[in-house]
Amino acid sequence: MTNLARYYADDLPALLERITRNSIGLDDYFERIFDVQQTSSNYPPYNLIQLNNHESRLEIALAGFKKEEVHAFTEYGKLFVEGEKADTESESTFIHKGLAQRSFKRAWTLSDDTIVKDVTFEDGLLSITLGRVVPEHHQRKDYL
Repeated sequence: MTNLARYYADDLPALLERITRNSIGLDDYFERIFDVQQTSSNYPPYNLIQLNNHESRLEIALAGFKKEEVHAFTEYGKLFVEGEKADTESESTFIHKGLAQRSFKRAWTLSDDTIVKDVTFEDGLLSITLGRVVPEHHQRKDYL
């Protein structure tokens, strides 16, 4: 019989090291969960809205960006949104600059059963509709 260890918040690095040391083939999974770069930035601000059981919408506030300056794509199970803003400070002298119009790269990890259904950019708001793929044997079936 093995001894069960109790881990507290201070012991989390030891727990994670022990899990990764004793697992095979889960490196990619742990990298996606504990990706520090993904959580280090809170720009641009966003909302995640649950529309129904199978759909949600990600709304990203991109005030001052043009449609040509924003790029959204999926790759390796992640949704990437990038904005490339040209530096306009040399052209204008700002008395106050309150809009954060800087270039950014943001990523969200998608589950295996999530797909991007629709992407729209309107009035400085990027809306990405995400859908869940429900296998046929799990879908609702009416018999009467």
